[in-house]
Amino acid sequence: MNLRVPVKVVVVGFGMVGSRLVDELLRREPEAFDITVLGSEPYEPYNRVLLSDVVAGRTDVAAITMPLPDGARVTVRRGVTAASIDRASRVVHADDGTLHPYDHVVLATGAAARIPPIPGLRTPDGGLPAGVHALRTLDDAREIVAATVNSPRAVVVGGGVLGLEAAVGLAGRGLNVTLVHHGQGLMERQLDGEAADVVRAGLEGLGVTVRQNSLSSEVLVAGGHAVGIRVRENAQVVSAVPAGGGPAGGPGSAGAAPRDEVVAARLVVFSVGTIPETGLAAAAGLTTDRGVVVGHDLASPDDPRVYAVGDCAQPPGGSRGLVAEGWDQARRLAEHLVSLVEPVVPLVAPVRSLVEPARSLVEPVETRPTAHLRLPGGEAGPSMAVRLGALLTSGATTSRAQTDRGIDTRGTDVVKVKAGTLSITTMGVCGPARPDEPTQRAVRLADPRAGRYIEVVVSDGILVGATCVGDPRVAADLTAAYTRRTPAPLDPAFLLLTPVMAAASPASSPEHMPEDAVVCRCNGVTKGDIAGACPPGAHSVEDVVRETRATTGCGSCKDAVCGLVDWLRTESVPEPA
Repeated sequence: MNLRVPVKVVVVGFGMVGSRLVDELLRREPEAFDITVLGSEPYEPYNRVLLSDVVAGRTDVAAITMPLPDGARVTVRRGVTAASIDRASRVVHADDGTLHPYDHVVLATGAAARIPPIPGLRTPDGGLPAGVHALRTLDDAREIVAATVNSPRAVVVGGGVLGLEAAVGLAGRGLNVTLVHHGQGLMERQLDGEAADVVRAGLEGLGVTVRQNSLSSEVLVAGGHAVGIRVRENAQVVSAVPAGGGPAGGPGSAGAAPRDEVVAARLVVFSVGTIPETGLAAAAGLTTDRGVVVGHDLASPDDPRVYAVGDCAQPPGGSRGLVAEGWDQARRLAEHLVSLVEPVVPLVAPVRSLVEPARSLVEPVETRPTAHLRLPGGEAGPSMAVRLGALLTSGATTSRAQTDRGIDTRGTDVVKVKAGTLSITTMGVCGPARPDEPTQRAVRLADPRAGRYIEVVVSDGILVGATCVGDPRVAADLTAAYTRRTPAPLDPAFLLLTPVMAAASPASSPEHMPEDAVVCRCNGVTKGDIAGACPPGAHSVEDVVRETRATTGCGSCKDAVCGLVDWLRTESVPEPA
């Protein structure tokens, strides 16, 4: 019999990162923690990344639900919000009056959609008028889909990743869509001017009217329902950029007053960024800035028992707001919490033979638990998810060590836009080489008429950044090279195009795919991992998802995973005598 007091962990937030943290803990030490999860939404955890797919009609709500934590020591309280944290007593107070003591508390409160303060956007009670929505929660997606039935025209405000996805999705439903963006170029955080122009042309080819350099100055409401939006030229951008190619301030440039235009629409979707949920942390006396300030260990500098992960966290160097980054934080925090667990202490020492040597007097004492790599069935081998880590392919778990520049999180910054036939993928560094990086070399291919733009940035023989618009095959190769740190060719120009004649013919069936071929890049799942997760007679996509987490990221690998599972099912059927 063993004596070990479970460590009490309270996770505030049951989104993609909070649920991943719970899963990471259970896969390592399911008996070492008493875990309480407080989720303000009344639903099971769902894949927020796929909400734009719900809007587009590419998937339904049921398909984006994520597995619930499966553990006897896990208590999930859905529809319950943490009201305050008493750090002196180490107790979390919930809005339903319950108290939750903790040894460690993890804030995974996420972020709320940013709603700009423009006239007409707020009702007297502080809500949004009918027909005006953000796209942040499952309820938002459902309401937008319902509104498309009676709204032939729509306006999407915000030209970032989610804004592009929402605009393309609504256009795919047959709506007349106008995309309004305040900046000079779309996705300015990831794309330079040339790439943004190619993306704009691609959007217009999909039926989306793009209004760049424009501000939403007013939402027009009639009878409590939105009927349009007033758009004004961005005076700052117009004054800085010559019109008609003339010099700034010259003829035809920015001297005229900004123009106003009304765009009629009964559906308005705002996608202009997010605001980290820091109110709970600030009320508890923790340092907050743009998010909850944490160190490389994800702990608050004010209290080592309080951690923050995901969109609400502000680690050193800032946060990009990508789910892959949050998943990596969940994995690293789980490893840290497991390392703090006291080893198992035998309650009753076993009776030894009188002639058996007292090996315990000379053998080293195990100071850290080693059972956290067990399989769900109790086997001694490591579980699939633990071997894979959270995000990358082989080598990922060793690439997260702290360096003089902080934690190396390469691979968590890959952005793939789900915009129908328009392929957009970015990662790492973009733009011209920086003066402080003399080894960087940037090479680009601009082919606007073909709707293609590719840029690669190489440093010290390694791909450190890439932008790829309009060529999904090259984008897949660049993503693999970037995440795996594959040595780049001596001439980086070879990375811009798919070879005319490949070194090996593409696999015509799963049988010819190599075992290390990556199927799910969000979670680094290979063909061999999927095969290992399918025991004979138990082939199902649910088994694969549970063991490897494949398809739980961007969802683009779902068809490939289903095809592999079908092939494995037929391969396991014994041939007739």
